[in-house]
Amino acid sequence: MAGKPDFWISQGPTAHPAHVAFAASDRAAVDAFHKAAVAAGGLDNGAPGLRKEYHPTYYGAFHDLDGNNFEAVCHKPN
Repeated sequence: MAGKPDFWISQGPTAHPAHVAFAASDRAAVDAFHKAAVAAGGLDNGAPGLRKEYHPTYYGAFHDLDGNNFEAVCHKPN
């Protein structure tokens, strides 16, 4: 998405030592990320869905791998 980074890394006082987010091209890519992460043994830390607490079109999925949070996110409306 224009004006947004493709890759985010943040660290702070959270339940996870690190949070890594990858920008997805569309919601189907977020869904595929979720399916692949679960199949690879990642712990579901938030199934694909809208996260309106971030903004109205924030669609993401979260996984815990080795105590760190990994996310795929799409900011597009559909």
